[in-house]
Amino acid sequence: MVFNNVDLKTLPEVASQLAKVIQPGIINVLGDMAAGKTTTISQILKCLGVENPDGSPTYSLVNEYETSNVTIYHFDLYRLNTAEELYDIGIENYLDKPNTIVFIEWFENGESVLPPADAIMQIQEIDGKRRIEYRTQG
Repeated sequence: MVFNNVDLKTLPEVASQLAKVIQPGIINVLGDMAAGKTTTISQILKCLGVENPDGSPTYSLVNEYETSNVTIYHFDLYRLNTAEELYDIGIENYLDKPNTIVFIEWFENGESVLPPADAIMQIQEIDGKRRIEYRTQG
């Protein structure tokens, strides 16, 4: 799925469409700094039933959300010094749960210890708007 010319006005509709196709698993969220990764994830969370999504988990590394039918984890690995730090927070406990969606920003910072992503969501800033692409792996 590809969405072009996305702005804050059109993002809720795009997020609604993405929420309909996102399945449990690991989603690698790609994009430059300030591309809109956290904003996009927050809108998707709302569409999945999260009432008040927290902001970026840059300092806590992970935010956890429960809905009536799925558990969602939002990781931001930007501040990791080494991928092995993920073992300190028990990363394997987050990834092995059934019916769980795991969004991971800055996936590449933990790639050496993370399993392959099930899907990729890439966000690019183009002339003040966003291009959002979502694709499953495999």
